[in-house]
Amino acid sequence: MKILMVEDDLSLIGGLSFALKKQGYELAVARTRAEAEDVWEEGKYDLVILDVSLPDGTCFDICRQIRRSSKVPILFLTAADEEMDIIMGLDMGGDDYITKPFKLAVLMSRINALLRRSNDYSKSGQPGVAETELNSGGIRLELLNGTVYKNGELVELTANEYKLLRFFMENPGRVLTQEQILSRLWDCNENFVDNNTLTVYIRRLRTKIEDDPGKPERILTVRRMGYKWKG
Repeated sequence: MKILMVEDDLSLIGGLSFALKKQGYELAVARTRAEAEDVWEEGKYDLVILDVSLPDGTCFDICRQIRRSSKVPILFLTAADEEMDIIMGLDMGGDDYITKPFKLAVLMSRINALLRRSNDYSKSGQPGVAETELNSGGIRLELLNGTVYKNGELVELTANEYKLLRFFMENPGRVLTQEQILSRLWDCNENFVDNNTLTVYIRRLRTKIEDDPGKPERILTVRRMGYKWKG
């Protein structure tokens, strides 16, 4: 698997390069926004790591560029006190974030988890699953190829958005607690994900599948309990 890392800190690049290659990953490194845009166009990657702060700007433009053509998992590296950067990154299509300074083992766990989930999505429609589609409320989710349509028009979702939507559509009318959703969305007891992150994903998914995200009719909030899919 190939990883693109956009980072300008040489010491961090050295440490992460060693660790990632030791895990068997092929790594490409870009140190500026301009370089990252060129490197992205030249190759195909399974995961992208973006440092929010770069010498020639921020990574948000890179994220926008990637999301125009790819659902590849994106992991943000950000300062611990930059909450707005975290929210902005997730809203733009990022899948996860980690704040500096971080433990290498935690970062590797998140990378492995994102790659594992992304690989699972590409294998939707596993043997033994009878349905090949989920249809509800004008939304059609094709399990065999992981695509989603709203009223017949293709909807571009990230890997986590797809899994979240699938979980809702597999449980119509059932109230799902935040704990149940997080357990499904972030497997293997990865308890570093919090409810604020889930809230961002819900809001982002609503902007893509609701007619009026401010007045959702498909993903309903059930006060003090969780969320419910109303097809």
